[in-house]
Amino acid sequence: MPPESQRAKAQRFLELHRGPRLLLIGNAWDAGSAKVFAAAGVQALGTSSGGIALSFGLPDGERITRERMLERVREITAAVAIPVTADLEAGYGTTPEAAAKTARAAIAAGAVGMNLEDITPKDGRLVDVPKQVKKIQAVGKVAAAGRIAFVLNARVDVFLRQVGTPESRFDETVRRANAYLDAGAACAFIPGVSDGYTIGRLVRAVHGPVNILAVPGTPPIAELERLGVRRVSVGSGPMRATLALTQRIAREMLERGTYAGFTEHTPPLGDFNRMFER
Repeated sequence: MPPESQRAKAQRFLELHRGPRLLLIGNAWDAGSAKVFAAAGVQALGTSSGGIALSFGLPDGERITRERMLERVREITAAVAIPVTADLEAGYGTTPEAAAKTARAAIAAGAVGMNLEDITPKDGRLVDVPKQVKKIQAVGKVAAAGRIAFVLNARVDVFLRQVGTPESRFDETVRRANAYLDAGAACAFIPGVSDGYTIGRLVRAVHGPVNILAVPGTPPIAELERLGVRRVSVGSGPMRATLALTQRIAREMLERGTYAGFTEHTPPLGDFNRMFER
């Protein structure tokens, strides 16, 4: 059973999806990145499954176990006082029972919500809607049993995976998103869309909060808020940016013999020591 503090965080997290302002999620991959996001002032964190996988030196896509992923989630929730929702890929199994087991473990790890993809990781195919609905309902039953407002962010991968013809993707995304919301999801996560016109159409057609993933070309937060988007997340982007910086540092040292990549505009170790002591 989750503690009262976790229940309070979950309720607060749910309320943040209802306004009045757009909810910006910082996506962390370890306790240190979580503390950096929290110190910057974000109201809630998500974990990044891709970021966590990369931090283990592995590619994204359920290449690490449920247990290993949730151990990292536990480290992140213990590091910060703000709500943390867990990116748990496709639920680590194809059945409602597997999704329920993953949700139960996420709550035990201190999370107040989870992402659930509607693809099969092995082949990247979309799960049939009735089957995905049953998985979402199973997560809802776990939350009800634990008496926690566990926020299920139901991911719709039609645009991201470019399923079907371009003309069919909008209607299929809306069909899936509304089915998932009707099944008990608190938010519809629609990655793979970056143009304001389509985002606005989705917000008007989906009967609940919409989460957009920030990628190159995504409108600024103020514009997304004007369009009615309720939640924006950054996914593995910050972790990939960190790895790209490491690449540039290595190349600079090897090719030029200099160190500007990490000596310029980088706070001293003491600054991070003080931040992490809090």
